[in-house]
Formats: sequence, C-alpha cells, structure tokens
Amino acid sequence: MKNLRIPVSQTVSLNVRHRPAGGPGATGRPFLLLHGMLSNARMWDEVATRLAAAGHPVYAVDHRGHGESDAPPDGYENAAVVTDLVEAVTALGLSGALVAGHSWGAHLALRLTAEHPDLVAGLALIDGGWYEFDGPVMRAFWERTADVVRRAQQGTTSAADMRAYLKATHPEWSSTSIEARLADYRVGPDGLLIPRMTSEQVMSIVESLQREAPADWYPRITVPVRLLPLIPAIPQLSDQVRAWVAAAEAALDRVSVRWYPGSDHDLHAGAPDEIAADLLLLAREVTASAEATAPTDMTTPSEITAYAREPRPGGKAGVRPA
Repeated sequence: MKNLRIPVSQTVSLNVRHRPAGGPGATGRPFLLLHGMLSNARMWDEVATRLAAAGHPVYAVDHRGHGESDAPPDGYENAAVVTDLVEAVTALGLSGALVAGHSWGAHLALRLTAEHPDLVAGLALIDGGWYEFDGPVMRAFWERTADVVRRAQQGTTSAADMRAYLKATHPEWSSTSIEARLADYRVGPDGLLIPRMTSEQVMSIVESLQREAPADWYPRITVPVRLLPLIPAIPQLSDQVRAWVAAAEAALDRVSVRWYPGSDHDLHAGAPDEIAADLLLLAREVTASAEATAPTDMTTPSEITAYAREPRPGGKAGVRPA
C-alpha cells in the first residue's frame, strides 16, 4: 500500500492508502473505503488486498484526526468531514467510485452519496448507516467511550500489552489487522499508547450524529446499495438493529442485505474474505445496472458522458506521495 498526502483545505491534509489494481489490464471501478470513529484506514488493508486482486484500485482514507491525517482542534462534525472527502475524491479523480463505509464511516458514506450523487456509483454500509444516536442508550455508551479516551490520554497500556490483548480477544484477526488497530494510537514519550483523538473531538462527532438521522438521507440515494449489518449478541439491541435495517431496506430503492450473525463489529478485520466478496457483488451489480440502462446508439461524446460515469483512477495535480 502506498500512502498519498491529499490537501483538502489550507490547514488539513488527509492520508490516503492506495493499492493499485492487480493484474494486467485491470479496469475495475475504484473503491473508496471509509473507516469508523477512533479507527484508521489501515483497518481496511486485508479487504483492500482482495479488492485489488480482483481488478479494482482501492483508496482508504484516514479521516481528519485519525491515522496519519492532520488533526485540527475542531471541525469534526459530519458536514466538515464529508467536505474533506469531496475534496479528496476530486483530487484523486474518483468520480463514479464504489464507496464502502464502516460504522461512522457508513454514515459519512451515506451523506456523501446523498449530497454528491455524481461522485458515487454504488454504496456499501457495513454495520452502520442505520444507527440512530439520539436515544439515551447510545448517548450513555458514547459518554462512557469518551471517558475511556479521556483517561487513556495519560497513557496506560504498552504496545506489547495491547497486541497481546488483541490476539486474545480477536483470534480471527490477522497480524495485519492487529497492527492496524495499534495505529489508532500514538506512542507517548514513556512508550505507552495514547489515543490520537481527544474526548472532546469524539463527542463532537457523536453530537453531529445525534443531529442527523440516517433516514433523512435515504430518499436521496439513487445508486445500488448493499447493507451488511451485524446481528448483536444482546437480544434487545438485536431487535432494534433489525428494525433499523428493515426501515432502511424499505426506504431505499435498489438495496440488498446480507446479515453477519455472531460477528465482531470490525467485520472488515474479522471477516475480510466475506466483506470483500460482498463488495465485489456490489461492483458487479453496478456494472450490470450501467449496461442495462446504457443506450444502444451512443454517437456523441456528450451522450456517452450522460450514461457512463467511468472511474478515473487518479494522478491529478494536488496528490503527492506521503
């Protein structure tokens, strides 16, 4: 994977991990992969390897404040982060990409697709994009999370201890995914891990999520959508997730659903083969849909442009290796 440095404003540049498509003459649409809150782009590495091997160039973004991207003190509401994505997509020349988001990244992908339909050809939402954050249970959960982040700012765990913990609690994860999770932290002067984000930045994201329900975006989605929800082990939460997903399925026009029972929230780390296969199904659906709706007699460049949003894998000015 190559790291690209993409300026998205006068003060913020994003890190984007790029894996070129494998094989001679690969022409698959590019994938844009969006990670969740308190995560980073490296968590997509296992999935990216599989997508690239199938002929698709892959771009995984570190959102502001995450991974190797710049971390301004504020500007973490969804609108600002989606604006970052629009700037990055434009710089990379990815109009007509297949966009997949995990958790918070799914909410960002949903909004990006609704507000900028010209940039997205297909959408995959992985255990996110249907959760509503305005209830007391979700609010309490994220307040506890912010408190954990606040206490962890002092540095409480070494990389070796965290690595051992991840191996014990996620035996299905590869070493690539374990090292990717460690990249959520920076190493302090005493060698202990410190979260890259502050508790205030975390709650800024949560408050932004509370102000916008995913259902508000569904009517504006016109591209094929694949929903990949996790079935939680807690029955009460499982029932709520099923209800949210059913509502999303009913509101979206071109949608398919594949449930992941008994899985970990980080599906892209724990089940990369299955997630990659689902994303490739979406790619084939988008291709079939484009072929079915294309006119039989396209004689002018303007007609071709109107019916085909071809990917442009990159290379525009403003993109430089990190």
